[in-house]
Amino acid sequence: MRMNNGRIISLISTFFILGCFSFNATAQEFGWPNGQKAAVSLSYDDALNTHLDNVVPALNKYGVKASFYLMLASPVVGERLDEWRAVAAAGHELGNHTIYHACSKSLPGTDWVLPYNNIDKRVVQQMREEIVIANMFLKAIDGKERRTMAPPCGHTKTLDGNYVPAVADLFVAIKGNETNLPNGFAAYALPDGNTGKELIEFVEKSSKNGGVVNIIFHGVGGDHLSVSTKAHEELLAYLANNKDKYWADSYINIMSHANEFYKEQ
Repeated sequence: MRMNNGRIISLISTFFILGCFSFNATAQEFGWPNGQKAAVSLSYDDALNTHLDNVVPALNKYGVKASFYLMLASPVVGERLDEWRAVAAAGHELGNHTIYHACSKSLPGTDWVLPYNNIDKRVVQQMREEIVIANMFLKAIDGKERRTMAPPCGHTKTLDGNYVPAVADLFVAIKGNETNLPNGFAAYALPDGNTGKELIEFVEKSSKNGGVVNIIFHGVGGDHLSVSTKAHEELLAYLANNKDKYWADSYINIMSHANEFYKEQ
């Protein structure tokens, strides 16, 4: 899956999606809550069994908070509802990944998109209505009013335009579409088969900005776009051992902090 956003470059045949690296003077004045050099957002898309089986126990073991973007039509939501409630109760975020995960069928590599789930054929109002209902479903799971969103595949263009402006009022932030942040403030990675060393190197390189390092996982120890449980745990151990350098937290907490600073600029 690829994100279609002006600040994100899809590097086909590599394992990362990267943001550009440049800061303006305003960003240099920014600071994280406990003086860390950067924030790290670990997120997990699609509501997969490996998230509950492998990811949540590892996050809790290392004391790292993260965001889970639930595709609410996934049977893993309905069949394991109490476990998702426990995920939220443990301090992790349940984010909006829509109900049906519509993506563009006109872009390369999207043959898997079903004709009736093609965002190219949808309109903005359809997407808003689906996303509003998804928020209601999520509230029924975790009781929360505020959350963030991750657009499926990063695809946001419908038949009559980009749906992001029509839903921006519903969220603290929409991943990959943070229009209030300075250029280069956020970097993005979408791992697929990477080692723990590679994931750690990405954090170290991207954190030199002082901004947000986003690692967008799918499967861990199984499912699709997967990394091994070993690689995942190596990254978590590194973050747990470097809390003075990196603020690893849910995306809603990270962006609430960033929004508070940048709304004054």
